[in-house]
Amino acid sequence: MQSFFSFTKKIFILCTALLLFTGCKNIGMSNVVDNPWQLINLPSQSNLIDITFSTPQHGWVVGSEATILETNDGGDNWQPYTIDLGEEKARFTGVSFAGKEGWIVGQPSIMLHTTDDGKNWSRLPLSAKLPGSPNTIIALGPNSAEMTTNVGAIYQTEDGGKNWKAQVEDAVGVIRNISRSSDGKYIAVSAKGNFYSSWSPGQQVWQPFNRNSSRRLEKIGFAPDNQQLWMIARGGQLQFTDPANPGEWQEPINPESTASWGLLDLAYRTPDELWVSGGSGNLLRSVDGGKTWQKDQDVEDVAANFYRVIFFNPEQGFILGQNGTLLKYNGAKEIQAT
Repeated sequence: MQSFFSFTKKIFILCTALLLFTGCKNIGMSNVVDNPWQLINLPSQSNLIDITFSTPQHGWVVGSEATILETNDGGDNWQPYTIDLGEEKARFTGVSFAGKEGWIVGQPSIMLHTTDDGKNWSRLPLSAKLPGSPNTIIALGPNSAEMTTNVGAIYQTEDGGKNWKAQVEDAVGVIRNISRSSDGKYIAVSAKGNFYSSWSPGQQVWQPFNRNSSRRLEKIGFAPDNQQLWMIARGGQLQFTDPANPGEWQEPINPESTASWGLLDLAYRTPDELWVSGGSGNLLRSVDGGKTWQKDQDVEDVAANFYRVIFFNPEQGFILGQNGTLLKYNGAKEIQAT
């Protein structure tokens, strides 16, 4: 009988500990006050991949299942835009505008071009020898754009897409994702997250780097100064390079160490304010350059993974997610670090 009560006591203690752990999983992380994100209703259930604006009011979103959405009011309302691709099943992965000239790329080997702010689109032929499929596109100016493929090839055109010139001799291999700085540098994570590679304009080849921990890499990107880097690794781990020595990585941090979901993307609203998006409606903010973090609990009930967070300027930002999930930033308030 005594052993029975002893066993029951142990079970009670264990259950109590589990309840305390579950109820206190966010201890140490305060909530974001006055949630600045508005969930936008979209006429689509596709996964959203990229977004751009030709003017502060006129924008485009692209995604899976040949999804193209257009807004004329800054992102409050969106309408589907259909382009006849026959029976081809497209997955649009990139969209970019410079003035009225715009580009859309996707898989398998699709490139669309407009010169009248999206009123009409034409499909441009791509060489069968193109390494991989188009992945990202950035409009550089009149008749000029820069495209990457899903194996890390980089090409530029200066004649409206008629001809493309390779910027790097060899592709880096199948990549998980690729990021571009505003001054034209790239950094790419390998498909399995084992290593990353960097490239700067003028270099002939990609420069490979081993990951600096046992955790596989999820994504790497550039800080606003185009020098400092940030890194997301599996298990919700973040890491930043030393601002004084961009070639050296600082110690990794886990903003939310008890969370089981991963982090997927990071973006700067200002040089000090960062937002990190993740799975299961997870959204974190730092207002002191990544030293301390807050959790936006008001969006936890959004049943979607937040794939990408992007700010075009401190007042205009969006979060792209699965199943037609789009959040718009509506709260440009100056927040003091605590």
